[in-house]
Amino acid sequence: MPCLPEDVRALALMLPEAIEGAHQGHPDFRVGGRIFATLWTDEDRVVVKLTPELQAEMAEARPAGFEPVPGAWGSRGWTSVDLSAVEEEVLRGALLAAWKTAAPPGLVARFAALAVDPDDDR
Repeated sequence: MPCLPEDVRALALMLPEAIEGAHQGHPDFRVGGRIFATLWTDEDRVVVKLTPELQAEMAEARPAGFEPVPGAWGSRGWTSVDLSAVEEEVLRGALLAAWKTAAPPGLVARFAALAVDPDDDR
């Protein structure tokens, strides 16, 4: 089922120390004072900050859902996600990746230490 703007808000605010703000008239989500996602509710899309490498992977795997933002912003990893073309699991992964890109390294390390891998046999 396609995602909705409300899904973006709920998933983004579940991430550690994420807060909602506003950027150029659009809701955004920040961690450590840095924006990791901006929601365009009128267009049913979210723009997320990814590494250029991850941006390329996601755009190749799901070209209908992910595309670099035009211009210099896109070359720095800012990626448009079409909410009507992605499932919640994919959106969750994109928001987590964006959060990791923007969050302070110490916070990312603390979060990684708390993560549980269901495939880990230890």
